[in-house]
Amino acid sequence: MTENTLKSVSLDFSNMETREKSSTIMPWVICGLGALYYCYEYLLRISPSVMTQELMRMYDLTATEVGLFSAYYYHAYVPLQIVVGLLMDRYGPRRLLTFACMLCAFGTYLFAGGYSLHIAETGRFLVGFGSAFAFVGALKLATIWLPPHRFALISGIITCLGMIGAMIGDILLRHLVDAFGWQVTIYASAAIGVILTAVIWSVVRDAKPQQSPFHTQSLNFRGLLFGMWGALKNPQIWLNGFIGLLLYLSLSAFAELWGIQYLEQSHGFSSTAAAHANSLIFLGWAVGGPLWGWISDSIRLRRLPILLASVFALITIVIILYVPGLSSMQLYLLLFAFGLASSAQILVFAIAREATHMGITGTAIALTNFFVMVGGNVFQPVVGKLLDMRWAGTMSDGVRIYSPEAYQFALSIMPIGIALAILIAFFIRETHAQINR
Repeated sequence: MTENTLKSVSLDFSNMETREKSSTIMPWVICGLGALYYCYEYLLRISPSVMTQELMRMYDLTATEVGLFSAYYYHAYVPLQIVVGLLMDRYGPRRLLTFACMLCAFGTYLFAGGYSLHIAETGRFLVGFGSAFAFVGALKLATIWLPPHRFALISGIITCLGMIGAMIGDILLRHLVDAFGWQVTIYASAAIGVILTAVIWSVVRDAKPQQSPFHTQSLNFRGLLFGMWGALKNPQIWLNGFIGLLLYLSLSAFAELWGIQYLEQSHGFSSTAAAHANSLIFLGWAVGGPLWGWISDSIRLRRLPILLASVFALITIVIILYVPGLSSMQLYLLLFAFGLASSAQILVFAIAREATHMGITGTAIALTNFFVMVGGNVFQPVVGKLLDMRWAGTMSDGVRIYSPEAYQFALSIMPIGIALAILIAFFIRETHAQINR
């Protein structure tokens, strides 16, 4: 064998090894980009929580108006959950995620401009519109690129990354706001979105190279309506959806908007320390989501873990809100424990999948997520309205200051809601992790 032949054979083997490594790594890179976009949109979702006072000062807002402003995100996000799955099936994740990320970046740019409150609200709405595709798109990529036995793992990782995005938002954004101001910080967030848009379009693909082009199908709205009606007729979906909504209050009514302000006014934290403490709720969710899923799958029970976790969540939030004289370390532990317990909320999606006929499980899951996200749409403004009801007229640098008693009153919807979730859970039928065929 000649020297040239040996070099040719060696080069062929080298190329083959490179292709094998690429075929192993690329699925995780592509799915990782989907998860990274979910992380990015979650950072944008909670961004108003770290600049509440700046927004109040900029636009002369009350607490009610801040809640309404933040909820513009959910005005777009919530209704889109019903159809986003069908759109993914029809057009593929690459085009939709690219468009969605570009929309988030543009909406963030409008929010940062400070031109007027209406333009900022429009920006917030566009961010919610683009964000609606993130979680479903990441899961769609996982179904295309990863083996089925990896799906549960990647779902847990995606959830964790979303919570990490929220933690980064709480900690990093607060530091950046203090150093450069809120508008420069939001402009930087928009720039990151532009870069991520280009990367998603360049890297993400709708099918593996060895597969046929991405299969598309026509939108079957008749099938959608039939499945929706079947799910709506199932009382278990309604009960389960309300449990998901009420346990999600730990994020929608507290950590995503009002938690930092509460910790500043009621426990004397600085704005930076409050952001750090508030981020522990997201850390609890990041740890607890996969943990509760693993426990539930192992014991093949859904209702019991939800009941136990809800009781634990109720105890911790009661201590946080109503027990005086807590040290910083005690609050850190309690906030983490509150997030850890509340994260059992993810089990409602397993219940939705198992409590309905397998032919409409996708619709049932989408409907459950619709219920869950309604919480942010409703309760963020409600907490603000309750705060304004107890405002004593105190102002500081053009911003309304609310007393610890006002926060206790407004945030009492959380223990009330969790107690109601415990009561409803007794009426949920145990599925024993069995799919209804």
